[in-house]
Amino acid sequence: MKVLTENRKSTYNYEILETYEAGLALYGFEVKAIKTGHISLKGSFVTLKNKELFLTNALIPPYQPKNTPVDYDQSRARKLLLKKSEISTLIGKLKIKGLTLIPIRLYTKKNRIKLEFGIAKGKRKIDKRISIKKRDIERELGRKLKN
Repeated sequence: MKVLTENRKSTYNYEILETYEAGLALYGFEVKAIKTGHISLKGSFVTLKNKELFLTNALIPPYQPKNTPVDYDQSRARKLLLKKSEISTLIGKLKIKGLTLIPIRLYTKKNRIKLEFGIAKGKRKIDKRISIKKRDIERELGRKLKN
């Protein structure tokens, strides 16, 4: 499993409750661009339309700009490939107030591109400060144990 990109702000801004794995419906030139590392999950999210899930606002620039179709949109919504039972459970969980779907990382698994996303609840400013404090304490302990 080779991690292609991560959404580092996802764990800082959100508390991840559950994670799921899904495939993506992509064009061939998008696959090439992703495998060479040309993708950004910054500011992206997962939306629900007509009982289907889509990755929205993920920026995938063209692999070769001259060979890309003229009407190609870099931040188009890309369909997530999930089973109907998984989608129905996600719909039920999304009805709870304050929960959202956030992409965490994009990776390859048996030559297929997979997206790991999670059901998340937004953190408040106080929670963010607490997580920063914990991270600093763990870093200090690691340094002391190393010496």
